[in-house]
Amino acid sequence: MHCSDNTIRAVQQAAKDRNLTWPLPDDIANAELEQLLFPNKHKASSQYAEPDYPYIHRELARSGVTLTLLWEEYCAKCNETGQKPYMSTQFGERYRRWARVTRATMRIQHKPGDAMQVDWAGDSIPVQDPVTGEQSAAYVSASRNSVLAKPSLPVRKSFHGVAVYF
Repeated sequence: MHCSDNTIRAVQQAAKDRNLTWPLPDDIANAELEQLLFPNKHKASSQYAEPDYPYIHRELARSGVTLTLLWEEYCAKCNETGQKPYMSTQFGERYRRWARVTRATMRIQHKPGDAMQVDWAGDSIPVQDPVTGEQSAAYVSASRNSVLAKPSLPVRKSFHGVAVYF
């Protein structure tokens, strides 16, 4: 276990003070347990509106949704309710801290080499045809195939060719 004796004693004392007994319900999340044990730890003493982290995490799993887009949505909601929003940097930091503490992850189950993961990287780039002058959008993608942890250059080139083909 990676915590100090003082932390263990504090958790045991908090559980005893609140009459929590073992075993705990299987569906209790880390954040809920922390709130049960230490209800005053995260009292909103801040003048800023706290983001809805579970909502942010769910939305980030959707295609095309970015943390910047969610921050803009959060700011709009704060303005509607007259609350003060966190700036973009703090919003991102607080979400990442929440995700780390609650171990919020999205796992993709697959056999090695069975799947290639491809995603669009950012916004499109405007490209102009030098002959006709016609403008069109170029899209950048990133792909990953997990056959080897450190594939050799020929293997990487092969994967790159397959990704471009599809």
